[in-house]
Amino acid sequence: MEGLLIIVGGVLFFLILLSSVKVVPEYERLVILFLGRYAGTRGPGLTLVLPFFERSFRVDQRERFLDIPSQTAITSDNAPIAIDFLVYYRITDPMLSVLKVDHVVSAAINIATTTLRAVVGDMDLDSVLSKREQINDTLRVKLDETTERWGLKITTVEIREIEPPRDIQEAMNRQMSAERERRALVTNANGEKEAAITRAEGQKQASILAAEGERQAQFIRAQGYAAALKSISEEASQVDERTMMLQYFETLQKIGTSPSTKYVVPLELTKMMQDFVQNMNRSNS
Repeated sequence: MEGLLIIVGGVLFFLILLSSVKVVPEYERLVILFLGRYAGTRGPGLTLVLPFFERSFRVDQRERFLDIPSQTAITSDNAPIAIDFLVYYRITDPMLSVLKVDHVVSAAINIATTTLRAVVGDMDLDSVLSKREQINDTLRVKLDETTERWGLKITTVEIREIEPPRDIQEAMNRQMSAERERRALVTNANGEKEAAITRAEGQKQASILAAEGERQAQFIRAQGYAAALKSISEEASQVDERTMMLQYFETLQKIGTSPSTKYVVPLELTKMMQDFVQNMNRSNS
């Protein structure tokens, strides 16, 4: 009987000892209370917790997030909007997270929803819809000021969706449609304007090229006329009176072979013949 009691006692002692040995991962800490008083924070690694005397609380120090469900808030211009967002946090002081607040995560969720309503209540609807980043930063700062005393650090706040009232949303959709139509009209007008400018530039260039071509053609024709006149002048300067008389005689000969009975002889020919006869007489004498 005594042997059985020793065996049972040994097994119980082994189980108690086994339950008192804790393996703490790198990302966790154990907050120890010895007979109800704070006795320190232990970990990571192998840790011994005295049974019946010490009580341990595991605290995860990794960055985690709170998914805040959709909350209805009233803007400063009395417009109800629904907002849901995420809060990223991590425990920086395990002792404060255990001793200074009951259920730190639930407390953080409650303070986040309360802070959201306070921040949105100070802004009008247009600001809430257009200044999402500003709301994120304001929420993060205000939450961090409150949760710092709990050993909890708010790292990021991200608003996922803002849903305005249905009538306001319909008005916004109509406004966006009108804006898209306006941009389309402006784009078409700009396209037509650029096309007209392009056509006008093309016509202008064509007119310039045609005028330039005509000017060059006139210049070439003028050069041809000048060359012809110069050639005629050079030829005429080499013709004397005898040559002219011979040309006239040949012409009269051709006229004489015609069937006409009347001829008109220019006075210049008569005078030229007189001069020719006189010249001939001087040459013979």
